[in-house]
Amino acid sequence: MQDEVGVKRKLGEIQDEVLYPGVNSVNTFNTKVFRLPTRTVNLELMLGLPSKEGLTISSEISILYRINPEQAPEILRQIGPNYEQSLILPVFRSASADVCARYFAKDMHSAQRSAIEQAIAARMMEVVEERGFVIESVLMKSISLPPGLARAIEMKLEAEQESQRMQFVLQQERQEADRRIIAAEADRQIVQIQAEGRRDAKLIDAGATAEATKIEAAGTQEANEMLSDSLDARVLEFLGIEAFRELAQSPNTKVVITDGEGMLLDTR
Repeated sequence: MQDEVGVKRKLGEIQDEVLYPGVNSVNTFNTKVFRLPTRTVNLELMLGLPSKEGLTISSEISILYRINPEQAPEILRQIGPNYEQSLILPVFRSASADVCARYFAKDMHSAQRSAIEQAIAARMMEVVEERGFVIESVLMKSISLPPGLARAIEMKLEAEQESQRMQFVLQQERQEADRRIIAAEADRQIVQIQAEGRRDAKLIDAGATAEATKIEAAGTQEANEMLSDSLDARVLEFLGIEAFRELAQSPNTKVVITDGEGMLLDTR
């Protein structure tokens, strides 16, 4: 068959020749051919595994292995055709007991299971590889914990999930509190900015009013100075003549006092 190799036993002695799939000549009178599968073999069994706390954990195990075709004659010569019972199973029991005893029962029921499987396979390879076998993987397909322990693990997982849920809720509350603090600070800053804006506006208005008053006073003063400068002697003389004219037309008797040069000083 395509997934097998053959090994001759001639006159009771295992031959070194490996018969691969194809046409091979064999003298059936003095030669027997042993067939060994080269495909991956799935060896299944139920086994009690020890735990670190001293419990025995029932588990359904699959051991996936294959032989090295080139070492088929040596396998038959040293181990025999019943190599599963003679080698694979004893090595597995020893390796699994050694590895599982380092783990708690709950670890076999958690994410640690993969690490346990890999450790058992590696420990087996240390023994069987030189004998012509390759351990591809060890699979712990089911784990049966004692009822009390199973319930305790479930309660612990539920407590851990509840703790994680509460941590999430607390984190949400903290985020909401932080959001409210930030919003309150932003509102306070807005109010402060508005108050500062109104104060600055009042200061600007007051400054503008004072500046306008100052400018107006300066303008008035400048106008008066200009008017004073413009009132020369001829203007004053003209104004005096106009005043005499009005007095002359008045029907009342008036005493007119001048400065001797025609400038009106007083009337009585």
